[in-house]
Amino acid sequence: MDRRTKYTKKLIKDTLIDLLLEEKDITKVTVSEICSIADINRATFYRYYLDIFDLLDKMEEDFVEEFKESYADYNYENNSLYDYVLALLKICSENKNLIKVFFSSKNNVYFLNEVLNDAFIRCKEKWEHDLPDISVETEEFATAFIFNGTLGVVNYWIQNDFDKSIEELAKIITELSYYGTEKYIYNK
Repeated sequence: MDRRTKYTKKLIKDTLIDLLLEEKDITKVTVSEICSIADINRATFYRYYLDIFDLLDKMEEDFVEEFKESYADYNYENNSLYDYVLALLKICSENKNLIKVFFSSKNNVYFLNEVLNDAFIRCKEKWEHDLPDISVETEEFATAFIFNGTLGVVNYWIQNDFDKSIEELAKIITELSYYGTEKYIYNK
């Protein structure tokens, strides 16, 4: 992709982010509005995207791909859950405005599903390696608990304007994932 194309796509994406950060509902954003603010014509927008929702989907796909590339070599023997969570939070921290848009109540809260599903596939591999007799039901309950808990903690962090460092938050998520709330709360 040439520099001009990258610049134009970035401009379109940044314009959408700015509009959504202004609390504008995505269903109210128009291609004409984006083109006007970005100072491009509609044909340029449609060269890259089908509509506003396609643009948002591509932004989500790019984010997920960036994460997957940054942690493609992860395995449970050489890396910890903390390492995995830290890598995810680092990318979130580097893309704060985009993450705010993804987690806003008017948009897609579950864009991290693919990233977290990948994390928990790796987690299940570790459980199956360490605990060969673990039941599928136990794995599924544990995965659901950790998955939804992680989404909630990350959402809380975003709603509080990224008030903790990524290292602090990775530690919190890791402790809650390994030990649950009782040990986490009563050890404080």
